[in-house]
Amino acid sequence: MNHVTAMASDPQQIFDFMSKMLGLHLIKKTVNQDALDTYHLYFTDDMGTAGTDMTFFTFPNQEKGKKGTNMISRASFRVPNDAALDYWIKRFDQFNVAHDPISDQFGDKIINFHDQDDQQFQLISDEHNTGVAGGTPWKHSDVPDEFAIVGLGPVTVTVYNLQHMDFVLTEIMGYSKLQEAGDFSLYEVGNGGHGAQVIVEHREDLPISVEGYGNIHHAAFNTEDRETLGTWIDRIRQYRLPQSGYIDRFYFKSDYFRAAPQILFELATAGPGFLQDETYDEAGIHLELPPFLEGKRAEIEKGLKPVDTDWHE
Repeated sequence: MNHVTAMASDPQQIFDFMSKMLGLHLIKKTVNQDALDTYHLYFTDDMGTAGTDMTFFTFPNQEKGKKGTNMISRASFRVPNDAALDYWIKRFDQFNVAHDPISDQFGDKIINFHDQDDQQFQLISDEHNTGVAGGTPWKHSDVPDEFAIVGLGPVTVTVYNLQHMDFVLTEIMGYSKLQEAGDFSLYEVGNGGHGAQVIVEHREDLPISVEGYGNIHHAAFNTEDRETLGTWIDRIRQYRLPQSGYIDRFYFKSDYFRAAPQILFELATAGPGFLQDETYDEAGIHLELPPFLEGKRAEIEKGLKPVDTDWHE
């Protein structure tokens, strides 16, 4: 994974949840470059490593999303071991976070939980995990390092047409199916492990989901550089899936494509990164804009709801 982007109802509430409760670093407070009245908040490990990014759009006046099939239904976070899950159960209870008991998923211990918008999340234990390395916990979090989140785990995609999603993952994107359990199938790519997995849930019995806050907007998969991204853009084009083509987001380069009905995937480069326009100590506190939007700063700031993200306080 590179990042997962969801939609939240309120920027202050999602900052408090992701940073103060989950202990993630708000590495960048900026705007959705396609909707300038909307924050784009990036929560990561200590240094903003690709593969640790859970990000949020806060579209004004957006209605709550509806769960169902044909949606990216759950993002997950990696924690170091099974003992960390016991810590998080206590922390969730302390912060009144709704959660399920510890359970098993494809041989790993997990906790499913959700936020104030009913956004569905999961903690997954790296106790038996190998493959893609995690990141480094945010050093200013009050979560002890031995229990802290180190990056993104598997993303779950719920679909009506399993055969199509299987084709996209295996034939186009190079994933391999590892296991099946009921309605769920586990896929893995590259070096493998929790940082390189997708879970597909096959559901024909649910209504079609409706986009809105509390739901995930898109999932982004990692590419090393612009050259590699270009190769993937050409590959997606060969399969005639709807796609955006090359987009320069300043902090990374990307291409978006429609993997299945209502399922938006992105291919994003690992760099150049989030600290090229501000220092580590100031990251996430002030509104940062890429150079091509700086001339519109006054107009943009006027249209945004103020949000206090100063973790020094």
